[in-house]
Amino acid sequence: MADSDLTRRRFLRRAALVGAGVAVPLTSGYVGYRLPRPDSASAAAGTGEAGGTGGLHHFVSRPDLRPPTLSLVDSADAASSPELLFLSPKAYRDSSPSQPGCLLADRTGRPIWFLPREGEDLVPTDFRAQTYQGEPVLTWWQGRVLAGYGEGVGLIYDSSYRQVAEVRMGNGMKADLHEFLITADDTALLMAYHPARADLSPVGGPVDGWVYAGVVQEVDIATGEVVFEWNSLDHVAVDETHKDLADTGGEDNPFDYIHLNSIEPTDDGGLILSARNTWALYKISRDSGELVWRMNGRRSDFALDELARFSWQHDARWHSGSRLALFDNSSSPPQGPHSRGLVLRVDEDAMRVTVEQEFVHPAKLRADNQGSMQLLGDGRALVGWGSQPYTSEFAPDGTLVLDARFPEPDQSYRARTHTWTGRPAEKPAVAIGENKAGGRTVYVSWNGSTETREWRILAGESPDALEPVATVARSGFETAVSLTSEGPHFVAVALDADGEALAESDPATETR
Repeated sequence: MADSDLTRRRFLRRAALVGAGVAVPLTSGYVGYRLPRPDSASAAAGTGEAGGTGGLHHFVSRPDLRPPTLSLVDSADAASSPELLFLSPKAYRDSSPSQPGCLLADRTGRPIWFLPREGEDLVPTDFRAQTYQGEPVLTWWQGRVLAGYGEGVGLIYDSSYRQVAEVRMGNGMKADLHEFLITADDTALLMAYHPARADLSPVGGPVDGWVYAGVVQEVDIATGEVVFEWNSLDHVAVDETHKDLADTGGEDNPFDYIHLNSIEPTDDGGLILSARNTWALYKISRDSGELVWRMNGRRSDFALDELARFSWQHDARWHSGSRLALFDNSSSPPQGPHSRGLVLRVDEDAMRVTVEQEFVHPAKLRADNQGSMQLLGDGRALVGWGSQPYTSEFAPDGTLVLDARFPEPDQSYRARTHTWTGRPAEKPAVAIGENKAGGRTVYVSWNGSTETREWRILAGESPDALEPVATVARSGFETAVSLTSEGPHFVAVALDADGEALAESDPATETR
């Protein structure tokens, strides 16, 4: 029996047990769960945001920003979390009225920072917080998306949202969209899809065919020096693939036999690579480049319990205690009834893999591509559903505690959550409008500030003679302040939790 048939039968058997009412551990079941409507009001609608209709935000003070809204079903615990959501919204298949870009959002779905990235060479993926030279930074891949892979660079921004580094691969390679990981040694782990000749006769193709080899590099960020390189063709045979050759395999359309999509350092100095199209994880030695082991796939060195088997997976991450987390797409084509976040227990002595926990969306979502699984230190999990527009957080027992949804067709390759402190280098933005009472409404925002708790508004007849006229609590990305003062000159001052000034805007003058 083929591996794909066996895996599908195992998943369907388990689904049948659940459907029959048999208690099966490790999964959360929700009867009657209702999906958030894509056109439902976002959290922004009741929080002082200037916009949030039609699936995207509109800000009077920042009309240049149009991030998509996030519809949320959440709990009080999740909403009060200091961690932010890191997303890179993009409509991969259809047009969207919102802008693609890098989005930081709080746990009520309100934007904290948004950097639009419009243009076919500016597509962002893998947006997250990392550490570089001992400082917290924002990172993402940016470039052109091709047929299932990308060609671009890694970018590093500081806590003031200024670019501090651009990281490129060496030896003629262009960095792929799937991974940009900074190590403790301030090197970057990157990958490329490199066209190369290969014998495709084992999979029904020509002897002199073409494939995309998976190339992994470790690059010194400061110098650009390549300190390690690994090529899949030297270690992983073409016949390990589960991908159909179809009409690929020529020089103009190489066969994507392996499809690497994550790189993860291990405690002992190795690297774990996730290969979607072989349904396998590979641990390699950074010293020799040799394979240490294969997990799953056609030539697994491990014995895996039935529920531990995975297919078309993404985002494999090693954790202390011999645990490994990944996103099991189980599609495409489908190998089981749904996708899932998966935590595996790996015994490298007995060479056995068991399931410790799995996280399944109540709607039994299936992600045909993309996806992420972030296992947090306290046992919580944040699952990004890739081609589905959802991001979900689960409690350690598998209970869904937060569910965020972009309006279709927006989606995010990965989803991450981190704590983050940002103080923008740019000044706060101010816009002025009339209100129904005949006074003025001042709209204020400061893109990326995480410390602003209040806004103090100064007004006067001259930019040099301004007096405080109002102090109000920050109420979202943009706060609308109604005033009786006619100005016509206004300044906004951002205040922290202690009432200390963080920054002030340039004077804004009403045009009469």
